[in-house]
Amino acid sequence: MHIGLFGINTGACANPATAAAVAKAAEAAGFESLWTGEHVVLPDPRQAPSPAAPETPMLHPPALLAFLAGQTRTIKLATGITLVAQRNPVVLAKEIGSLDVLCGGRLLFGIGAGYLHQEFDALGVDFATRGARTDEYIDAMRELWRAPKPAFNGRFVHFGGINAQPRPVQAGGPPVIVGGTSPGALKRVVQRGQGWYGFALDVATSGKVIGELKRHLLDTSRDPALGELTFSVTPPVLPSKAMVEDYAALGVSRLIPMLRNNSETTALEVVAKLATDLF
Repeated sequence: MHIGLFGINTGACANPATAAAVAKAAEAAGFESLWTGEHVVLPDPRQAPSPAAPETPMLHPPALLAFLAGQTRTIKLATGITLVAQRNPVVLAKEIGSLDVLCGGRLLFGIGAGYLHQEFDALGVDFATRGARTDEYIDAMRELWRAPKPAFNGRFVHFGGINAQPRPVQAGGPPVIVGGTSPGALKRVVQRGQGWYGFALDVATSGKVIGELKRHLLDTSRDPALGELTFSVTPPVLPSKAMVEDYAALGVSRLIPMLRNNSETTALEVVAKLATDLF
């Protein structure tokens, strides 16, 4: 079981010195990966379904991960998740490809369609088409990462006669790990993802979703080049060794516990506790 940490860009870790201290401690302790969350904006005052107060500090993931790439050497750096439908995919492909170069191929590209309609409104992006955009944008980005002469003609994206260098260090681009539990998200996982990411899911709920994904695998055409599907989960509480074993029995290969981000001290305490309990 790989053990990561979620929340390296928010709360106290929105301070770069704190993020660097936590990242270095996690790498030294043997953690596999560091994961960011993402919201460009949050509704003010807070309204459903917003996950946090509008005052919550949250550094933009590519900026923070580029910074941490220079502070670390071996630990993987991950977006958990990038809201693809909110971005221009040509720009995002360049951004993510550049980040993979900067970290030497340590990037995990967690993505999702998004759910916060107020955020889409602020960005001027049609909320109703976010799923279709996400699917198409993944395909367009991979075309830019893989094709000798990239060209794409879709519903939302059109390009040709261009190139974008340098390409990502990881051949074909970083692994795409799709977050979400909706029917559209699970279909996206099987058709386009190298992995699935479930956020704040207990063992029982994770088991139900993984069972559904396995049923989709039997019924859905999947590109063999994507490889075997992996399962990553952030549990709702800090996991014990027994809990790790319960997730592992479901086929989960990566647990990503949440940092306590109200201070550098508490974040480092989580790193130390998990290292003692799980390694």
